[in-house]
Amino acid sequence: MPKGGTVIATVDPASPARAPAADFRLLLPAVSAWVVAAGLLGLDPGHGAVASVSAGAAAVVGVLLLTRPGVRRSRGTAATLAAVLLTGAAATAATLLHTADLHRGPLPELARAAAAAAPRGAGRPPEPPPPAPEVGVELTVTGDPRARTSRSGGPTGGQAVLTVDAVADRVTVRDGPAPGDRRTSGAGYTVRTRTPVTVLVRGQAVEAWQRLLPSARLAVEAEVRPAGEGHDTESAALLLPHGPPRQLATPSLPQRIAGRLRGGLRAASDGLPPDARGLLPGLVVGDTSRLPDDLRDAFRATDMAHLVAVSGANLAIVLGVLLGAPGRAGTPERRGLAALLGLSLRSTALLGTAVTLAFVTICRPEPSVLRAAGTGLVGLLALATGRPRQAVPALAGTVLILVLVDPYLARSFGFLLSVLATTGLLVLGPHWAAALRARGWPRHLAGAVAATAAAQALCAPVTVVLSAHISLVAIPCNLLAELAVAPATLLGFAVLALDPLSPALARVLAEPAAIPVGWLAAVARRGAELPGAQLSWPGGLFGTVSLALATVAVCWTAPLLLARRVDTGAGAPGRAGLRGRRLRGGRIRLLVAGLLLLALPAVLLRPPLLTRIATGWPPPGWRMAMCAEFPIESTCCSSTCCERRGTC
Repeated sequence: MPKGGTVIATVDPASPARAPAADFRLLLPAVSAWVVAAGLLGLDPGHGAVASVSAGAAAVVGVLLLTRPGVRRSRGTAATLAAVLLTGAAATAATLLHTADLHRGPLPELARAAAAAAPRGAGRPPEPPPPAPEVGVELTVTGDPRARTSRSGGPTGGQAVLTVDAVADRVTVRDGPAPGDRRTSGAGYTVRTRTPVTVLVRGQAVEAWQRLLPSARLAVEAEVRPAGEGHDTESAALLLPHGPPRQLATPSLPQRIAGRLRGGLRAASDGLPPDARGLLPGLVVGDTSRLPDDLRDAFRATDMAHLVAVSGANLAIVLGVLLGAPGRAGTPERRGLAALLGLSLRSTALLGTAVTLAFVTICRPEPSVLRAAGTGLVGLLALATGRPRQAVPALAGTVLILVLVDPYLARSFGFLLSVLATTGLLVLGPHWAAALRARGWPRHLAGAVAATAAAQALCAPVTVVLSAHISLVAIPCNLLAELAVAPATLLGFAVLALDPLSPALARVLAEPAAIPVGWLAAVARRGAELPGAQLSWPGGLFGTVSLALATVAVCWTAPLLLARRVDTGAGAPGRAGLRGRRLRGGRIRLLVAGLLLLALPAVLLRPPLLTRIATGWPPPGWRMAMCAEFPIESTCCSSTCCERRGTC
């Protein structure tokens, strides 16, 4: 099951009580803001005026619709259209404001100049590239350093590579005219900016950069290169620093505390077996720096990769200890640590808010963490004010707010997978659990299977874009993994909190934490080793659409495989007609199931002719193909294409 998890307002899909109808009024406004932000990211600066005028017109139309008599009180089409137009206009304004720093200032200009001066063309020996412009930059680190190893050939192959996200606060151009100066040369100038950049560190300088924490301020001398070549939409330039950085200011106190806790968890797990040593920090705080490569591949093959990165499920487990069962958090029957301590609902909500903010700081504001934290904070607000808590509006409102605050989330695969997984849990999970219980399944088993299958059904069409395969063991492996996720998470956080007080006791507590963590590793490894665990599937838009259609067909025909319990009670008026309609529907589903069974061998065997029709590969007349990996000089190392291809 990809990234996701239950939230404060979640209704247990296995609960015997019938859940109230979901409220989808915020769905279209949230989708509108998401689509607009995703479309405007990477927009050429010349089209900003057109986007602004369009947003203004949409806002005016939305306000006019709301001023019509009775529209604001109704839930009709006019009110929905007004909300969609207003949120789309707000997303346009937020995206243009967030991306403005990508196009102004000296660093974007130098990056564009470096891209224009790069040698192009084929059929002739490459000319040596012109020297990259050098600048003095003062940076504020915004993310943890990410280590990779170059797998490309050449003299730089196999060396350590580190990327650091930062914001350039002050830029000093050593040689060149100031902005607006018509001279072609000058003594240089200094400009204050807020330009997002990516720092690429190689070789021996990696060690000095690897210990940096977010919010630290640095000064470096660096070369300016183009950022991402179209893949990296969050950085204006790629900086290649000369030597170690010079620290101007230490990280903030919360970041220092978070760094101390993360380092203590790594130290406490040093004595564990290799799998547990790398997996425990990844499961608890998202630190996968010591995760073995083969174990990482096993988690990907079984669609359990969300377990090696912090997801919403981690926060749900932590808040569950504080609040108890989500459905009873605001009732007299509530459980959890807050109830044992006798805290009021408002005090419980304040404590939950503090826990959520601490969780985001320690585990870093990854997309899935932000989604879980936002949804949890909405639920805590409802708990404090005594309002009814509804999961779907909380999720939609969280998506809307996060996309407006950080439009870059609109193109984040992690954010998309987290939202889809949570949507599956909230929308499909209760209905599927009820259908399984109606067929005689035990209540808890029906809830677990329904939740896992629902999240997998919505996320699989997206994950196939990243991995170009389908995991046929994802659902059973995730079900087996759920047995150990909560114990491993709670024991891991206990180790995290205990290490500053007593490192020796933390190392002792890490031993029992290694048991559920070892279970997760064993499930991933054994699942990946099963014959036919992975099924190759076309990537891209065709793969997404085809898998989505196949998933819908499978879900529609699944009732044929699950016999429903027959009601032997007395006959009722209309029962014969109902039986006839079910019979006709069963015949149609049987036909669809037969077509699926016929298509399954073709998908599994993938004959060359069918493969060429579906994917266009290999091209006609080809006899051999060789894969060429990216050289280390490529700016791909700072973009998401590395995550898609698994190499630099």
